[in-house]
Amino acid sequence: MRILLAEDDSVLVDGLSRSLRQGGYAVDCVKNGSDADSALSTQEFDLLILDLGLPRLPGLEVLRRLRSRDSHLPVLILTASDSVEQRVRGLDLGADDFMAKPFALSELEARVRALTRRGAGGGPTVIRHGPLAFDQVGRTAYLNDRVVDLSAREIGLLEILLQRGGRLVSKEQLVDHLCEWGEEVSNNAIEVYVHRLRKKIEVEGIRIATVRGLGYCLEKYLHPPGVESL
Repeated sequence: MRILLAEDDSVLVDGLSRSLRQGGYAVDCVKNGSDADSALSTQEFDLLILDLGLPRLPGLEVLRRLRSRDSHLPVLILTASDSVEQRVRGLDLGADDFMAKPFALSELEARVRALTRRGAGGGPTVIRHGPLAFDQVGRTAYLNDRVVDLSAREIGLLEILLQRGGRLVSKEQLVDHLCEWGEEVSNNAIEVYVHRLRKKIEVEGIRIATVRGLGYCLEKYLHPPGVESL
């Protein structure tokens, strides 16, 4: 999952981006509204965290332009003001949620999880695929109720594959949703991430299928021979 963080407070940006990356998110950061508008016009993200008090272009104008392009990207607004009028205006322009500064980091993380689930089509907080389960709240994978030790990048990759529900995901889409600006990630690197994830989860009928030249998908779960369905 890839997040654009539009915030001009360097201390806040540092803390938020570090926390979100530990949760398996890719985070790109901009410090003014013009750069935010440009990034949103040309690239794909799964969530926008938007400060209203941005220099060069106000946050509400960034939001207005985003929605004028018919984008349904989930938007979490950060504001130093708890003004009801400002909240109403933001919601009318298409914001999905608001948080007033200062805020608890744990609450922001919970709202991020809720909004990214909504952007992916909603659904339960735990995604299941045979004996494999992924808790989107705890950012933890389980195999037969045992925790699977995954890196942040592997967590992001697994989440994308599970949320696509067996649909094909191209290598380019994986790069777009997993990688931040400045990362030199080749198709070969994506193959390495998939290979590492396979080694950890491809048991008891779970398979990550490779469609040569196109991408990857989780195959429909089939019980292994001799194992009865409960």
